[in-house]
Amino acid sequence: MQNSTKKVIAALIIKDEKVLIACRTKDDINKGKWEFPGGKQDEGELDEQTLARELYEEFGIKADIGSYVCSSFFEYKSISYEMRAYKVYRFIGTLSLTEHSEIRWVSKNELPLYDMPDPDKPIVQELLLLDSW
Repeated sequence: MQNSTKKVIAALIIKDEKVLIACRTKDDINKGKWEFPGGKQDEGELDEQTLARELYEEFGIKADIGSYVCSSFFEYKSISYEMRAYKVYRFIGTLSLTEHSEIRWVSKNELPLYDMPDPDKPIVQELLLLDSW
């Protein structure tokens, strides 16, 4: 039986003890909110493949996907999703905005100050518990 939960893979792009967040421009319920970049997994893709593809599509960078951090679970339009967050410490290229209006590098303690979509909030809570990146 096929798993009915769809996956979204998110990047925790870390540089100088700060993480990258991006402001959404897509015209949906989360427009104007800050998120961890990433996207939906295609059939047959591994998590790392999904995230590498999404980061290339969204920012034009080639990223080395690091270790898994945590997941959050949510429903959207009656579909169950799991958002899986992975660390990214290295990437090649210059960040260019194709799907976001702005990016910011913020410390983990600054994350609660940003209006983020509900699926990102449990990941913020997990990050606040970490002693270091």
